[in-house]
Amino acid sequence: MSVAIVLLAAGSSSRLGQPKQLLRHEGMSLVRRAAERALAASPLVAVVLGARREDVASELDGLAVRCVDNPDWALGQGSSLHAGLRALPPDVDGALLMLCDQLRVDAAHLRSLISTFERTRAPIVASSYAGTRGVPALFSRALFPELDALPATGGARGLIARDPSRVVEVPLPGGEEDVDTAEDALRLTRPGRGG
Repeated sequence: MSVAIVLLAAGSSSRLGQPKQLLRHEGMSLVRRAAERALAASPLVAVVLGARREDVASELDGLAVRCVDNPDWALGQGSSLHAGLRALPPDVDGALLMLCDQLRVDAAHLRSLISTFERTRAPIVASSYAGTRGVPALFSRALFPELDALPATGGARGLIARDPSRVVEVPLPGGEEDVDTAEDALRLTRPGRGG
């Protein structure tokens, strides 16, 4: 089965005050770190760009990813999701949505989502953490119309929650740990911290 990964990297991180995609962790920007993990799980990776497009794109130099421009990135994550889906080859069986700032997401977790999808053929394979289901999450092609119908201002979490019977979970310990505030960024960049 063919699964493409859509890395949503277009936001301006308004709460943080700077694009989190460009923050460095273990000597590498978050966007490059996420893109490398995506490529280790699938050869089909689309990275959706928006805010600080040139700066973020330059972090991806040398990686075999497709950069997708989202001129409507300021509307919200849903607009980037739509742009990413439209950029995928027509024959993919599913799309795995991921973000830059979930530091516990590694290639092994992404591969686990894909193998679970291949084994179960579930419409949605979502990561589970902190009592919820969320991204990274894999959606079968049959759900692309529902993803496309999501509002530009929203994300995929509502679709994951809409019908729990369609969802298979893959545990992601610490998946709720992300980078949203200056305190998060400070914790991330402090020597000897982070994982």
